[in-house]
Amino acid sequence: MDVKWLALYFFLGGTIVALVTYFGSQGKGLLSAFIAFFPSVTIVTLLSIYFTSGVNATVSYFKGMLFLIPAWILYALAMIFILPRWGLVPSMLISIGLYVGAAFITMRLVH
Repeated sequence: MDVKWLALYFFLGGTIVALVTYFGSQGKGLLSAFIAFFPSVTIVTLLSIYFTSGVNATVSYFKGMLFLIPAWILYALAMIFILPRWGLVPSMLISIGLYVGAAFITMRLVH
């Protein structure tokens, strides 16, 4: 992998995390979520996959993302309901566990 791509990933990821954290800590959850969901990282990965492996690999990547949306929704819903009741660490462990479990089940069913 080209070092220029890694530098771009690092810069982009750091910028997104900083903006999401800043606006989220200001109580601007919708703006924070908009920045987090903005497809900038997806665009960079799309370009990287496309230029290294072509159209088929890029389409496969996006199909994979679509298949994993239900697992991500389960993760997000679990965080919404568990975080206020049990706190940060238990909610993260349970939510991530649910995501990984649902994602593995999805991947087994798809392939």
